[in-house]
Amino acid sequence: MSIKSSSQPDCNKPVAYDVDGRPLYAHPSVEQVPSGTTTQGVHLIRPSEPEKQIISEETELKHEESKKTWPECDLNSGEYIISVVSRHPVGLLLPIVMGVFLISLAFTMLFNFDFILQSLDLPAGTVDSSIILLPVLVFSGFVMLGTYTAYSVYTNNKLFLTNESIIQVIQTGVFSKKEKMVSLIDIEDVSYSQRGIIEHMFNFGMIRLSTEGEGTVYRFKFVANPKEVIATLKNAVESFKNGRAIV
Repeated sequence: MSIKSSSQPDCNKPVAYDVDGRPLYAHPSVEQVPSGTTTQGVHLIRPSEPEKQIISEETELKHEESKKTWPECDLNSGEYIISVVSRHPVGLLLPIVMGVFLISLAFTMLFNFDFILQSLDLPAGTVDSSIILLPVLVFSGFVMLGTYTAYSVYTNNKLFLTNESIIQVIQTGVFSKKEKMVSLIDIEDVSYSQRGIIEHMFNFGMIRLSTEGEGTVYRFKFVANPKEVIATLKNAVESFKNGRAIV
């Protein structure tokens, strides 16, 4: 008759040794799963591609029209431009006046070349005025090119309001251009400022957009009628956040 001990052996102490003298340890028995028991696994299936957003035909037409009219804007699928904010023409006054002044000065010197020689105590006819004709034309050409470049750079700075975001196109040179985009949902504050008698007289100023979180600030100067522009932007932001159509 064998006697079974109710206590389990200490697994940290060897219970026997093999032929090479290495200790053997006892381990607790592993519970066996009854043969009649079944296990059930749960599998989660994730679609291989995200669900495609349904875009109405009207929205798609507006999107294609915006891409053709403003190819410089990187628009998302279903995104279209609602309004465009341009700079006030008053900012072009200085480069145009300077260009006209320099060209007028060059031709004035050309037509009064003999008088200039006499004022320098040089006899008239000593130097033919045709000698400076080419330099005057070249100088005038460079001035006109510089004036046109200033005009192009100034007018290409724009602010676009779309049904999803605000896009700011910044051009600081002929070959220097960048684009900033902020979603309407991220805009926290929209404001404008007008400083000095000139800005109030010609009704232009600077608008300011600030975002939530990191607090990035976007500024756009020389905006015509900034009060009306800010009202449009505020209405767009509130409508987008509340799920209403932007008009």
